[in-house]
Amino acid sequence: MNTEFRKPLPGSRLDFFDARAAVEAITPGAYATLPYTSRVLAENLVRRCDPATLNASLSQLIERKRDLDFPWFPARVVCHDILGQTALVDLAGLRDAIALQGGDPAQVNPVVPTQLIVDHSLAVEAGGFDPQAFEKNRAIEDRRNEDRFHFIEWTKKAFKNVDVIPPGNGIMHQINLEKMSPVIQVRDGVAFPDTCVGTDSHTPHVDALGVIAIGVGGLEAESVMLGRASWMRLPESVGVELTGNLQPGITATDMVLALTEFLRQQKVVGAWLEFFGEGASALTLGDRATISNMAPEYGATAAMFYIDQQTIAYLKLTGREDEQVALVEQYARHTGLWADDLKGAQYERGLTFDLSSVVRNMAGPSNPHARVATRDLASKGISGQWDEVPGQMPDGAVIIAAITSCTNTSNPRNVIAAGLLARNANKLGLTRKPWVKSSLAPGSKTVAMYLEEAGLGHELEKLGFGVVAFACTTCNGMSGALDPVIQQEIIDRDLYATAVLSGNRNFDGRIHPYAKQAFLASPPLVVAYAIAGTIRFDIEKDVLGLDADGKEIRLQDIWPSDEEIDAVVKASVKPEQFRAVYIPMFAIHEDTGPKVTPLYDWRPQSTYIRRPPYWEGALAGARPLKGMRPLAVLPDNITTDHLSPSNAIMLDSAAGEYLAKMGLPEVDFNSYATHRGDHLTAQRATFANPKLFNEMVQENGKVKQGSLARIEPEGKVTRMWEAIETYMERKQPLIIIAGADYGQGSSRDWAAKGVRLAGVEAIAAEGFERIHRTNLVGMGVLPLEFLPGTDRHTLQIDGSETYDVVGERTPRAQLTLVINRKNGERVEVPVTCRLDTAEEVSIYEAGGVLQRFAQDFLESAATA
Repeated sequence: MNTEFRKPLPGSRLDFFDARAAVEAITPGAYATLPYTSRVLAENLVRRCDPATLNASLSQLIERKRDLDFPWFPARVVCHDILGQTALVDLAGLRDAIALQGGDPAQVNPVVPTQLIVDHSLAVEAGGFDPQAFEKNRAIEDRRNEDRFHFIEWTKKAFKNVDVIPPGNGIMHQINLEKMSPVIQVRDGVAFPDTCVGTDSHTPHVDALGVIAIGVGGLEAESVMLGRASWMRLPESVGVELTGNLQPGITATDMVLALTEFLRQQKVVGAWLEFFGEGASALTLGDRATISNMAPEYGATAAMFYIDQQTIAYLKLTGREDEQVALVEQYARHTGLWADDLKGAQYERGLTFDLSSVVRNMAGPSNPHARVATRDLASKGISGQWDEVPGQMPDGAVIIAAITSCTNTSNPRNVIAAGLLARNANKLGLTRKPWVKSSLAPGSKTVAMYLEEAGLGHELEKLGFGVVAFACTTCNGMSGALDPVIQQEIIDRDLYATAVLSGNRNFDGRIHPYAKQAFLASPPLVVAYAIAGTIRFDIEKDVLGLDADGKEIRLQDIWPSDEEIDAVVKASVKPEQFRAVYIPMFAIHEDTGPKVTPLYDWRPQSTYIRRPPYWEGALAGARPLKGMRPLAVLPDNITTDHLSPSNAIMLDSAAGEYLAKMGLPEVDFNSYATHRGDHLTAQRATFANPKLFNEMVQENGKVKQGSLARIEPEGKVTRMWEAIETYMERKQPLIIIAGADYGQGSSRDWAAKGVRLAGVEAIAAEGFERIHRTNLVGMGVLPLEFLPGTDRHTLQIDGSETYDVVGERTPRAQLTLVINRKNGERVEVPVTCRLDTAEEVSIYEAGGVLQRFAQDFLESAATA
């Protein structure tokens, strides 16, 4: 700690660390040019960095250099129960490993405050047209997840610094935005900016508050939990000026889908974005949060907004204490984090986006950046005419219509707009089509409260959008079972069935196994499509129905005005609602229950929680990087959903067959995501996505779709899991060859764990998404990047080769990938070692994050 820069914060009894003074001492005048994120990172360095290296690290920020690693220390870690629980399973396994080597397992604890919110384990088995949906879904959630919840309850008592928000309370990101983030932290008499990492790619949701919050994989989160610095090199800083204002009738969802398309085109992958300008200033905090939430969809690491009056208004609206609100403004104004003080900020790249150019949009049918204006649906071949046959579902049937996800339900304007559209539709006698499974799953209980206050809750219920859960549901693939009759018709007629949801993800195969494709849309559009019943419907022009007088009803007849939406929001969304929800939720309760042992008593028959194997067998051995065979050769844009799907488990899948063998009834198979605490189930999900295209498996010259592999050298085509089993038995080292943007999507560590358990030692791709690359390193898998102009096509790779990696592994070194072809030819290909920092090299060489920590822990215990 650098006490030289610790000073009293004027007008308070607190101190702060003066990053401005520290920066100016190195380069006078430099602080005024620093972006917002650099100012926050500078404070973190001044407060936490070793004084001997402080100036060098600050110089990195000032000079915008990327040649050295520098540390930052997030103030807290937030987790949802899938990755958070998996991380804690790893720590429980680490305790076992430490105990076996003579260490004290009780000393293995998170040292950084860790907040775990149980929000990813509920499936929408009962739809929003069932008045008892909430109670039924919660009961099913508790029954299916008893093993998981037992373990989570143990962690709450066994580990220090772990707080748990139980199921049924909301989505981690929305709770983080509405309550958990104080914006400015206070500890030991010192005020400083709140920062956090979260085990979900949408953690940047609270960037809207001016809080640096980034998504990381579970493995990186574990490292931060255990007190290690998060090491980085300075990312690209991009300023995004928002000009103009949204046109009437345009929602924040329309805006973010247009921005997502624009920013993907501008190639901001890995960058830290800062939004500013007159357009940004006019956006509500809810609108800003919608933009920040979708950072992973346009590939950015962070999506920041400055602190200003909109921030203060939101903190007041959400019931924060007056003293805390005053501290946020006081600290931001004094330390240069207030919007007015950032007019001189300089960015490495500047972009401009005109909000007035946004039209009503959707995204689909497979990617969140594949925007299509609703007025262009027909010309894009999405909407069109269909033959309506009584008693039959139409082509393009919308089988799922879900108002879901923190992206939109944390924005009151979007939810109120849906409620008003429902009210208008009900007045005119419009109804939901009977084959549409509709649902409303808000990320916070406050949503139900302000809908009730506005008199709109029952209007949504009447159309089938009753509250089914306060959790992350459809967007995460937890859409639940379809009506068996509807499902059978889809199968018998091979229908093109679809989903429309207000979420942030619509990758093929994610939302539901029988929804061939999915579209993202604003909450009011979701309601409109439930009425239309098919995606083959021109939502701007076609007739939704007839009123009592036989007059045709179109979307424009039920769409609410901006003035009415704003008036209802102003009258119905109140601070006391947030206080009523969050004061009891975060009240400190003394634990009077029985004490627990420091080692978890693993349940041998559990398919949810199992002692992890990362310290034993093949994983404890060397990785020679020689004689590797390809497990798969893959195209561009492979997502973590391809690598480790999260949706419902089918009986005929490898995981389904295993669960049936373990005695689990099919109705309780649950999702792949919920079983990630048991490696025997989770590893059977590796590449289990039915939408996978493994270029090693071809039929009549075309790549065959499915979870398929080709075992070499025999050339036998099998299901992926059988290939993995075969290679594991042979102890055959593996490699994966891939295209660009490998590993985009959710920050799931099992996308790395699964391939490592299969025996994959390296992955050679044209490029990696940030979170997945760090997860690979954390599991001891070597990421290799082809040089520009080189790819699997130019190298004529067909999967029959074996591979070696030659060279010294140092940060971003050039290594040689040796390709040994079947005909005896040897090809040497230069590749970049994507161990980007010295810390990552150290983690990789140790075998992974957990192995590295175990080594350090035992060494420090031995010298204590």
